[in-house]
Amino acid sequence: MSIEIVKVPDIGDYDSVDVIEVNVAEGDVIAEEDSLITLETDKASMEVPSPIAGKIVKLTVKVGDKVSQGSAIMEVEVAGDATAVESKQEAAPAQQQQATAIVDVEVPDIGDYDSVDVIEVSVAVGDEIAEEDSLITLETDKASMEVPSPVAGKVVEIITKVGDKVSQGSLILKVETGASASAATQAPAQPVAPAQSATEEVVDVKVPDIGDYDSVDVIEVSVAVGDTIAEEDSLITLETDKASMEVPSPVAGEVVEIITKVGDKVSQGSLILKVKTKGSAPVAAPSQPAKQEAPKQESKPVAPASTQTNVNEYAVDNSNAHASPAVRKLARILNVDLSKVKATGRKGRVTKEDCYNYIKHAVTQVQTGKVAASGSGLDLLDDPVVDFAKFGEIETQPLTRINKISAKNLHRNWVKIPHVTFYDDADVTDLEEFRKSKKAFSEKTGVKITPLSFLVKAAAVALQEFPRMNSSLSNDGENLILKKYYNIGFAADTPAGLMVPVIKDADKKGIIEISKDIMELAGKARDGKLGAKDMTGATFTISSIGVLGTTAFTPIINMPEVAIMGVSKTAVKPVWNGKEFEPRTMLPLSMSADHRVIDGALAAKFLTRYCQILSDLREIIM
Repeated sequence: MSIEIVKVPDIGDYDSVDVIEVNVAEGDVIAEEDSLITLETDKASMEVPSPIAGKIVKLTVKVGDKVSQGSAIMEVEVAGDATAVESKQEAAPAQQQQATAIVDVEVPDIGDYDSVDVIEVSVAVGDEIAEEDSLITLETDKASMEVPSPVAGKVVEIITKVGDKVSQGSLILKVETGASASAATQAPAQPVAPAQSATEEVVDVKVPDIGDYDSVDVIEVSVAVGDTIAEEDSLITLETDKASMEVPSPVAGEVVEIITKVGDKVSQGSLILKVKTKGSAPVAAPSQPAKQEAPKQESKPVAPASTQTNVNEYAVDNSNAHASPAVRKLARILNVDLSKVKATGRKGRVTKEDCYNYIKHAVTQVQTGKVAASGSGLDLLDDPVVDFAKFGEIETQPLTRINKISAKNLHRNWVKIPHVTFYDDADVTDLEEFRKSKKAFSEKTGVKITPLSFLVKAAAVALQEFPRMNSSLSNDGENLILKKYYNIGFAADTPAGLMVPVIKDADKKGIIEISKDIMELAGKARDGKLGAKDMTGATFTISSIGVLGTTAFTPIINMPEVAIMGVSKTAVKPVWNGKEFEPRTMLPLSMSADHRVIDGALAAKFLTRYCQILSDLREIIM
């Protein structure tokens, strides 16, 4: 017997790499190639396999450590000739260096967008790609964006195709890379269990890695003492201020004791329950499965149950739907709301077959015209079918994808939001004189100061005084969400269609900084280079069409915002000052408000205050 030190092999050019998982424990008996630890760089994750077989006597690394080539991982007791073992371990790095790795390339952070259309795939199997090469092009209802490659290598498999819908984390393709990435990135890390025994064992099941959250509320316990559970069955549901997430079971067995109850607050490592299993079960800390599946699904609020009746026999009001992460993933792909699916699985769980049945019957009923009228359908008459060509010459122009999606969104917003529009004129005589006096400054600095800069700043000031105007109605209609940030969107007319870039934290910026933001975002909009982060997060929108004329119009609210300011063309009008009429530059404003949230009195007060701020620049700095 001898004690051998297992070290980190050649991991390419990486140094100080994070240890994100330790897959073994002291006392475990391991075989050659068993996974020991999982490392993560900024480009990929990789497992480190064991170069020898034996029994672990000491672990020298833990989750959170940073390691490099040659760092000691553990001490292993091995049988046989120590020299032979040493030479074998030394040979392992050389093999690692020559090996290639298959890296999964996924959709990165694309802002608040979900289920985005793939309109172009820019590579093919066999292509050699470099870092930052474009892989696919996505298109939302506001803009298109390219997804660059995070790694260099050879494309070996393409998962995504044109027409697919993807979200953050969706697999795009697989790339064969060189020694800079470990070959173990071909598969996610799997905990390594020692040899199974025939005896029953009680395993402590704990809360896995739930990100940066701490003291999270338990809102549901999905099992009871005596239940027989399978791996991935949901145990409890947690709720943060942003989302809810299920915690799946890492083991199969019988629940013998439940520690956590509804109302408790838990964190990573908190004991949930105890499960009686057969055999050794040191795998009871499954940080990855829960992290990968449950939270991502629950990041979207559950839609309120529909009042629609008889849509199909597989549709129900099932707001507390239970489903495994695999079923939730399928539901995301099929765009199925699990709260409306009739569950036939054990203990009322939604199965894959339930999802398929729901889709099949819904499609059948749409095709046969049997879908019942509901609040979302409005039961309107069909559009008239007209042959326009019989009246004269016509030309058919296809709408762009952005045009079509925008039309659907605008129709939804108009139908679902009870719009009330308020009108007033703001006296901007002094504002315009001040703005024009800065012409030399603009020419010198290159910063163009437009009326929109003052409109944005005035909105940020007024919204702070009227918090309800800076809110959103929750999806279930039960709560009002007051936002403590002030991001102002402005409508921009581009060759590709209407886009709404967003100026972030307008309350913290001055006129010059806002003007710079407007110039930058408007330029991106014209060039079609707006990204998802440039067009999300708005709390209030300004639609300025004054340069095009008009004196008033009804702007459509951009859901989930609750108001929008429409700006028309300025005009010099006679205004009574108490003694006589004098010419003043007046700016017509048309503000639409969501009457579910904003009553007439509040809207009138806000619009009046907005006009006051524009009329007296001193109000902006108060």
